[in-house]
Amino acid sequence: MSTARTVDRPGAAAPRAGRAAASTIAAVGAARRRHLRRRRLAITGLAIAVIAGFTVTLMVGHTFYGLDEVVPAVLGADVPGASFTVAELRLPRATLAILVGFAFGIAGATFQTMLGNPLASPDILGVSSGAGAAAVFGIVVLGLGDGPAAAFALLGALATAAAIFLLANRGGFVGTRFILVGIGLAAMLQSVTSYMVARAGEWDIQRAMQWLTGSLNGARGEQILTLAIASAVLLPLLFAGSRSLELVRLGPDAATGLGVPVGRVRILMIAAAVALLAFATASAGPVMFVAFMAGPIASRLAGPAGSALLPAGLTGALLVLLADLAGQNLLDGRYPVGVVTGVLGAPYLILLLIRMNRRGQTA
Repeated sequence: MSTARTVDRPGAAAPRAGRAAASTIAAVGAARRRHLRRRRLAITGLAIAVIAGFTVTLMVGHTFYGLDEVVPAVLGADVPGASFTVAELRLPRATLAILVGFAFGIAGATFQTMLGNPLASPDILGVSSGAGAAAVFGIVVLGLGDGPAAAFALLGALATAAAIFLLANRGGFVGTRFILVGIGLAAMLQSVTSYMVARAGEWDIQRAMQWLTGSLNGARGEQILTLAIASAVLLPLLFAGSRSLELVRLGPDAATGLGVPVGRVRILMIAAAVALLAFATASAGPVMFVAFMAGPIASRLAGPAGSALLPAGLTGALLVLLADLAGQNLLDGRYPVGVVTGVLGAPYLILLLIRMNRRGQTA
């Protein structure tokens, strides 16, 4: 009996290696196309949902108006009842809801992406607490009106973010330290806010609490215009830096090796995100947990491909629209939008902490 042996000819392994490499490249390309297709579908679906939520918000209320009445009223026609209710009350409220939710969603996703942690949202880090403490100080201590109090909130958010960055950046930028410093400052600021509210008069308490919970009541054209202008300036900066932000997630050394100026990107993105958040907070108060929830929800819908900023912005806009719609029409009584998002966000935070504990992940 003879044993047959197969001997590879010199160079025979090269075609096989080439075919394997081509197969791997094709598989990677197919996976990338699937991720991009999922992302496009998610963004399209979220945009359609926002438009639908906006339309329903204009139609539903104490009095229901059909599209045949809503559309002419929005376009400026004189429609009995709808011209005032829809064009003067519901339209500004719904528009402000979209702008505020979009701003909160993008600001939260920026922090979470940069620090690589879903807990790293402005709600948790204390930026919103700084805005609230400053606004309550303006209302209770200085007796300011809503406009100056909103300006104080803007300054409070910026000052708090600067303090967190300076305290956490000593000895190098560490995400965990950033989060812990923010949580500590948030606790301090909330204590200060509680003290001021406890010492306030009855009327000031009502104004302060309405502002602290986050509300779209009394949405005005100047609020919308201010936030729209701020968004038009800050959003291009955030979107332009989103690719660099994704590379920073790989680690400072890897990002630097790829040509990303890590320190400059962090400062620019933090400053732009905090400013956007501050203008949104000054317009509607700290609508709790929108910045915290929008990013993770958007990531689950859109997948890992590409920047999370646009899906998070659309998710935030949808969350605020639906929460305000529920608070005004679906619940027993009328509740500010921040109350509804707070009810939704608290169990989501607990669930997230449980999941992180099971994976052994720390803040």
